[in-house]
Amino acid sequence: MSTSRHHTTHEVLNQAPPRVDVDEFALNTALREAVEVFAPGAGTDLFHEIGRHVGTEQYQHDAELANTLPPVQHAHDRWGNRVDEIEFHPSYHRIMEYSVSRGLHTSAWADPGPGANVERAAGFMLVSQIEAGHGCPLSMTHAVVPSLRLNPGLAAEWEPALLSTVYDPELRDPATKSGVLFGMAMTEKQGGSDVRANTTTATPMGDGLHMLRGHKWFCSAPQSDAFLVLAQAPEGLSCFLVPRVLPGGERNPFLVQRLKDKLGNKSNASSEVEFDGTLGWMVGEPGRGVRTIIEMVGRTRLDCVLGSTAGMRQGVAEAAWHARHRAAFGATLVDQPAMAAVLADLQLEAEAATWTATRLAAAYDDDESAAYRRLATAVAKYWTCKRGPHHAYESLECLGGNGYTEAFPLARRYREQPVLAVWEGSGNVIALDVLRAMAREPESVAAFDAELAAQTGHHELFDRHIERVRGLIGRAASDPAAAPAIARRLVEAMALGQQGAVLLAHAPAPVAEAFCLARLGDDRSAEYGALPDGVDVAALVARA
Repeated sequence: MSTSRHHTTHEVLNQAPPRVDVDEFALNTALREAVEVFAPGAGTDLFHEIGRHVGTEQYQHDAELANTLPPVQHAHDRWGNRVDEIEFHPSYHRIMEYSVSRGLHTSAWADPGPGANVERAAGFMLVSQIEAGHGCPLSMTHAVVPSLRLNPGLAAEWEPALLSTVYDPELRDPATKSGVLFGMAMTEKQGGSDVRANTTTATPMGDGLHMLRGHKWFCSAPQSDAFLVLAQAPEGLSCFLVPRVLPGGERNPFLVQRLKDKLGNKSNASSEVEFDGTLGWMVGEPGRGVRTIIEMVGRTRLDCVLGSTAGMRQGVAEAAWHARHRAAFGATLVDQPAMAAVLADLQLEAEAATWTATRLAAAYDDDESAAYRRLATAVAKYWTCKRGPHHAYESLECLGGNGYTEAFPLARRYREQPVLAVWEGSGNVIALDVLRAMAREPESVAAFDAELAAQTGHHELFDRHIERVRGLIGRAASDPAAAPAIARRLVEAMALGQQGAVLLAHAPAPVAEAFCLARLGDDRSAEYGALPDGVDVAALVARA
């Protein structure tokens, strides 16, 4: 009798193969169609190259390493000198270098023109689908450009490296660098989103130079070369450019107190910082700090929409892959009606987000769309980012127990999605901002309504919904004091109208019809997979 204790206990069967060596752009039908509509002159070779790169096993492994081996703070060097440095795993640097080299931070500024923001958005979504955290410094670097241009001297000094496709993470004199990245430091302990409550002070030193003293409760990407910071100048809340390293190479006092231990977004360093004699140069007009950053906020909110949309694509793509390769109770999962309905509904949500995100990016390519995007960006940010966490959960559940383990990417995505709803204005902040924009900028309401009105007459359910939207807008306008109580109802209704309009205008008929039935009809459900009669489930699943 054999005494060996090493036996094969079973053969591994009925497990989906690794989802690697795929072209994520080629597989994302909705994104391909949306790019063709909103950036018809765009070449797609770059998107396919990005899609293949992020689909490799190596890139996916780097994404895992960047999140399981997160950044580490070093307040001092081994001799006791204050250095305030953040150390990242090499996987993070590989991911960042790739995205910067493809211009996914500032290409829309470096090479402006029709479709530029759509092209940048498509690439940003492709990389964010696999690794979300590094999108934060990419987004902030993209968003600071319009604010920086309010000070032409500073813009001339910083823009060449900002618009470069060179990734150089070393902290040194910015004049010696070919590429730089920017962060933001706005909120404080006592105020959060209420930045007018900030207590950090800025004392004038002459020629626009100020000395800052105070703190920031959340400072994103503290490893960046420079930051836009809000502080109280004698004239009121103002915006300042604060470099980590001063001209000539001396370190600017930028005291990283600790890194935040976050629910998700692990690859991205978020920190608490203090300023003590820290030098900053004023950007924009004195006392007009909020006005200075307003377009920057719009663009980071756009990137929240892009990031949430990318997460939805990852969720439904992973769920569909699993369902196509696993059988249960005598049939492949994707062929079972209950699972097919869930996949179709997840795809419908991702479709609505993708078409809306791409339409919104196109609005940033058109100066005449400024009024529309003022309201549309906030509305889309509220709704798309709110829908992200539930979508991630339902996608995860499609994988069963596998989905709940850290060995598969959807557990990480489930923790990731909430940050996009919180960052750049949580739900109530965004809803109240919509009310503020409607009251102060009535042209934004007219532009938003025109976008919806252009698609009336095509579907009874959509037309009925638009009447409801107009009723809520009128109610808010007639009683501003009571409007906050209905703010969320209003913004949700506007968002569904926004999504319905773009789908009716541009998406394939089965997608638009499914949206009207499942999101605007009387038989709509709060749970994924409970689709009403008339939805072409097979058509949606085929696009997943």
